Amino acid sequence: MSKKRGLLERLEAGEVVVGDGGFLFCMERRGYVKAGPWTPEATVENPEAVRQLHREFLRAGADVMQTFTFYASDDKLKNRGNDASQKIGCEAVNQAACDLAREVANEGDALVAGNICNLPSYLSGGSKEECQAQFKKQLEVFIKNDVDFLIGELFLHVEEAEWAIEVMKETGKPVVCCLTIASSGDFNDVSVKDCTLRIARAGADVIGVNCYFDPDVCLQTIRIMKEALDEAGIKKHLITQPIGYKTPECMDGKSKLGMTGLDEFPLALETRLLTRWDCHKYAREAYEIGVRYIGACCGMEPYHVRAIAEELANERGKFPAGSEKHCPWGEALKQHNYPWVRTRSTRSFWENLQPTSGRPYASSLRKFDPVFSLNTGHSDMKQYSEMTTEEEMKSLRRRVNKP
Repeated sequence: MSKKRGLLERLEAGEVVVGDGGFLFCMERRGYVKAGPWTPEATVENPEAVRQLHREFLRAGADVMQTFTFYASDDKLKNRGNDASQKIGCEAVNQAACDLAREVANEGDALVAGNICNLPSYLSGGSKEECQAQFKKQLEVFIKNDVDFLIGELFLHVEEAEWAIEVMKETGKPVVCCLTIASSGDFNDVSVKDCTLRIARAGADVIGVNCYFDPDVCLQTIRIMKEALDEAGIKKHLITQPIGYKTPECMDGKSKLGMTGLDEFPLALETRLLTRWDCHKYAREAYEIGVRYIGACCGMEPYHVRAIAEELANERGKFPAGSEKHCPWGEALKQHNYPWVRTRSTRSFWENLQPTSGRPYASSLRKFDPVFSLNTGHSDMKQYSEMTTEEEMKSLRRRVNKP
């Protein structure tokens, strides 16, 4: 059997690489992840659920199976009273995730990406050595399982991203790094331009943004990143993996909190959900900017990824398997029982539709007014292994004026 072409080989040939979607939110909605800790012990507790979701993303057209190891560092597995570290352990969660991702990737032409992300240790002001020890513990499992490449995500501070890239580069694997920033820069007010140049010079092969923000905000940021690279004469491949919810409040770049600053986060975001047509638009715009690794994050289901793959079917030379029963542009609606629905069987109808919320008293936009410090090491950002107490909760609620 011939060896699959690697990530960089595909990108350097100008091919589109479609990423998978937001496992944590998908699995939480399905009842396998606890909102709050957001840790992926489901790889051990409910492996069939994880396996099936991998298969759904593969069928939707994803070229990458990210290991379900987001927040699977040892410090996160025991943060805020979580007992997953003691009951299951970091190595077991990461090993099971590698097994599941590889199994499904081998059912198609997909690659396996070993995934790491930001750490409670960093938020608490931990040293470089402490944080890199956490990263290395996960990376050891990925290297043992010979993943195809590594991806670091949800870095709110460029410094932490640099520390992560440093240890990822030591493995010899291709490195992808995603910052979670809007046009105003990282949580320490480092500009997008400076963030971009720092992670590029740290050695990441593919750089970009993921999570917290919708496609419009992410593409606004990626344009700044591309401009910074072009000005510096640095050639890097680009990646975008936005969330599946609208965050127009963040277009001014002032809110660094993204969806986490919305009252709806995380349990009532459905009214902000992207349509598949929003994903068609996102995929086309990302491609025209020059992004070739085009994926998805929290809130994005397999059908959102399918829309990305369908929009770029001509460029990729294929439709995903999941289009067999779909008819991408709505043509199958011609077979509907109701004549008024049959009139909607054109792409132009759906592309020009402005969806309503169906909620007559819904507020149109939220106002971000953060009252907490975003600085690492500040008491607001320090993390503890003990569960948050009721007194601490009362104090927090008073600060945000909520019952």
